[in-house]
Amino acid sequence: MVKLNKIYTRTGDDGTTGLVDGSRTAKHAARMEAIGAVDEANSALGFAAIALQGSQHSDDVERIQNDLFDLGADLATPLGGEFGGEDFTPSEMVLRMIAGQTDWLEHAIDALNANLQPLTSFILPGGTEAAARMHIARAAVRRAERAMTAMAAEVPTNPQALAYINRLSDYLFVLARVLNDNGAADVKWVPGASRDGGGSSNR
Repeated sequence: MVKLNKIYTRTGDDGTTGLVDGSRTAKHAARMEAIGAVDEANSALGFAAIALQGSQHSDDVERIQNDLFDLGADLATPLGGEFGGEDFTPSEMVLRMIAGQTDWLEHAIDALNANLQPLTSFILPGGTEAAARMHIARAAVRRAERAMTAMAAEVPTNPQALAYINRLSDYLFVLARVLNDNGAADVKWVPGASRDGGGSSNR
């Protein structure tokens, strides 16, 4: 159980922060960029979730927000020794992302996608307010993924963590379409629509 008695500690005033294994790293390190980007994505998803209150999707999004905290803990735990080893194996001391979390997302995507018409065009991030908020969260998740792949280029990173963040953006895209009246309110991209000074409906 996490227990926070004091919010500020002054230990990070030198520009470093502590990791789960007790080591310290620069706050601008690739690892911390990834952790911060995941936190921002989670915050964006929390904002989007406000529009889902009372809907069947609210519990699923709350589950995902909890998974994103798991993901942050994974990223904050360097490999080595008692903290996971090079096989990324979870233990009593280590919280690692596992394949089952990504599998759940894939099943959820399939269920959401079952009632959607196939896309015939790229769509603009908009439509209903709920869908627009979900697109903001999706874009934040994509940025988190880029930060995580940058981290993975520098330090060993759990492959399941990378799989999860990649699949999550797919889930949010499909959920945004569902929130757009199962795609009926999607705003389609019309390539070059404004170049001739005209315009056309893209719904």
